[in-house]
Amino acid sequence: QVQLVESGGGLVQAGGSLRLSCAASGRTISNYAMGWFRQAPGKEREFVATISRIGSTHHADSVKGRFTVSRNNAKNTLYLQMSSLKPEDTAVYYCAARAVALWSTRSDEYAYWGQGTQVTVSS
Repeated sequence: QVQLVESGGGLVQAGGSLRLSCAASGRTISNYAMGWFRQAPGKEREFVATISRIGSTHHADSVKGRFTVSRNNAKNTLYLQMSSLKPEDTAVYYCAARAVALWSTRSDEYAYWGQGTQVTVSS
């Protein structure tokens, strides 16, 4: 099975940028559709972005135009480029993998999860 480790989170001012990475091991991510989710304190985990095995993407309306998901199969790594960050983007961000070709916005369709990385956006 695949193991996932997120990195790149931190504290940033509103309007700033961060790039999250999700490094995979154990399996090549080329066999997986991947996703990013986030969970803010007191809220349910929510979908952020997803990418299929062949690179088609879908982003939540709340981040569209500001966040971009991408993958580098050669590096076995998933990315989330975040710009124009807002305080409401503050959350723990998780990457996830599902062993099928198509992307999904549903967290219950992902079998593998990282431990999460904290993103805090100050106003």
